Amino acid sequence: MAAYLDTDLDDRVFRALADPSRRLLLDRLGERNGQTLRELCAGLEMARQSVSKHLDVLEAAELVTTVRRGREKLHYLNPAPIADIGERWISRYDAGRVDALAVLKRSLEEPAMQTLQTPTFVYTTYVRTTPETLWRGLTDPAFTSRYWGVELQSDWQPGSTITWHMRGVVIEDPDQVVLEADPYRRLSYRWHAIPADFARAIELTDEVRDRLAAERRSTVTFELEEAGDAVKLTVLHDGFEDGSTMFGMISEGWPKVLSDLKSFLETNDLPQVRTV
Repeated sequence: MAAYLDTDLDDRVFRALADPSRRLLLDRLGERNGQTLRELCAGLEMARQSVSKHLDVLEAAELVTTVRRGREKLHYLNPAPIADIGERWISRYDAGRVDALAVLKRSLEEPAMQTLQTPTFVYTTYVRTTPETLWRGLTDPAFTSRYWGVELQSDWQPGSTITWHMRGVVIEDPDQVVLEADPYRRLSYRWHAIPADFARAIELTDEVRDRLAAERRSTVTFELEEAGDAVKLTVLHDGFEDGSTMFGMISEGWPKVLSDLKSFLETNDLPQVRTV
């Protein structure tokens, strides 16, 4: 079965990108992700209300996603819609005719790894399924092993540990715990460690392994929200130090894993197993 195509979203993406002011805002987020409206307005010859309206259009096109931090609303680039369009269109037509789209795709996916502020990975996608099924996709080892190649063993109660089974290696650590679990709505847990046997399994150098071992533990949070016949899934992975090696790894890994999760749940067409 072909993957579910949202042609209405395609229209919204292309309309959003047609305006130079909106492209400028994307460029500004590309230079520094996670900005407030006030920060985005600074230095622009646009009224605050105009910037706010442009951001609303970008958010409706899913090119920008927002995260609340106290009273502030932070804006992040979201590469998901560009990645989806790229997969469908670049492979079907002459790539030379869509160089601009490819450049934009890279600009959306890469800047988060270059930002000088505390790194935060944010990604939003829509999965044509139910919240219950998506929750199983995130927590049930029978599901995660199919699209991710990872089995997560936990009772998913706050404070409970999570045991990772990856690449033939069992990763157990008392700091790998569930922080929040509101079934079908929100899940948050501490990210796994990189023990020596797993580092060898994924062929990390001793230098990279030592850098990872010295970094503080990060946190991943999944937010699920019903959106018609789909579920809006927002993934926020934070808690990294500046220059984090793990941040670079998850920034490359999560888009692939989430794309495979979407494909698996929407089509049951099993993708190639990947590991973050």
